[in-house]
Amino acid sequence: MSLIHEFERTGNFLFRYRGQIPVIFFLLAAPVVCFTNYPWLNASNEIILILLALGLSLSGIVIRAYTIGTTPAGTSGRNTEAQVAEQLNSTGIYSVVRHPLYLGNYLMWAGLLVYTGHFWFVGIISLVYWIYYERIMFAEERFLEKKFGQAYVDWSLTAPAFFPRLRQFIKSSIPFSFRSVLRREYSGWAAAAFGFFFIDSLRMFCHGQTISWDRWSVLFFALFLIGALVLRTIKHRTRILHEEGRS
Repeated sequence: MSLIHEFERTGNFLFRYRGQIPVIFFLLAAPVVCFTNYPWLNASNEIILILLALGLSLSGIVIRAYTIGTTPAGTSGRNTEAQVAEQLNSTGIYSVVRHPLYLGNYLMWAGLLVYTGHFWFVGIISLVYWIYYERIMFAEERFLEKKFGQAYVDWSLTAPAFFPRLRQFIKSSIPFSFRSVLRREYSGWAAAAFGFFFIDSLRMFCHGQTISWDRWSVLFFALFLIGALVLRTIKHRTRILHEEGRS
């Protein structure tokens, strides 16, 4: 089997399990946090670390929200069984980067990696993330090239795969929908909030500190968990968040 077909086959396999990446991260983060001392983590440095980590995660959330809020049905979905694309997105955020959702995912989880306080861990997991998603992106692009032909090739020659080229931004032809974002993104927000709670609580527990229920990470997670449960109920019990022409 040629490399091009091997990469495509591997990418399609990994595509189906891309949602398990956070689980792997938590499993690897636990020993890193527990078996390392933090002599430098005083009150001032902790605030800086929290702000840096939250800033990275928030940037990923914003990128994902804008992507989801400005794309039509049949694209940028949560499908896991096979690639789906009813049309080629080439305006809005897709005019500056070909894989904005994966960029958003990386920044969301990079914030959590930074919050572990181990920058070598950030580098190692970032490398693993790139190797893993490079295969997925390759398979997706093969699918799009087969389906859309020269139109895809022309777009791919101008829009970078992962690092945005902001100067060539073209306004999206689809108006932004906050309802689409609320309908599709609440679980990711809750997962990110849980990640900060998990790392913060694990660090305190492993290093003999008392976990306080009024700590920021606990309140942060509780707020997003309640919000996710409310939005899930609204999504499945009503049509308030439903929109025609949106995934």
